[in-house]
Amino acid sequence: MKLIEALKKVKYLQKKADDIKEKIGKHSADLDYETPVYADQRSQVTSWIQGYTDILKDISHLQYAIQKTNLEKQVKIKLGDNVVEKSITEWILRRRTLAKQELSMYKMLTDKNLREGNVQFSGGQVVPAKIRRYYDPVERDKKLEELTTEPHEIDATLEIVNATTDLID
Repeated sequence: MKLIEALKKVKYLQKKADDIKEKIGKHSADLDYETPVYADQRSQVTSWIQGYTDILKDISHLQYAIQKTNLEKQVKIKLGDNVVEKSITEWILRRRTLAKQELSMYKMLTDKNLREGNVQFSGGQVVPAKIRRYYDPVERDKKLEELTTEPHEIDATLEIVNATTDLID
């Protein structure tokens, strides 16, 4: 089974479990003057409970296999001038949070609206003022561009990986 198939099956099983849970809630009890919906309602509810439990076991097994695959499968992605290799789990974390955090840090590298020119102090003294940057603007701009496109590169690669990677059991 491919990784994408397992992900879709988990989603399907979750929906199926929700449907069974709803049936259990609807048919688990009634008043003695009502006519039961099923000939042997107790057996039907017991069957649904067993089915629900079996589905949860299937979901647990699939989720374990998905996580194991995500931890063990190494994926190479070209980012900027570099090819970086990480596990699927690391790429997912990078995509969801870390790339955004790094991008926001690089956006903090600014001139803070400072202006160069002459500054006059209260004693009348005039001093030329130049901005001192403690970062390389060219390198910052390059990193901003890379980090802006990185989520797309990760998404595109992981989409292919999910479709072609066999689930590790």
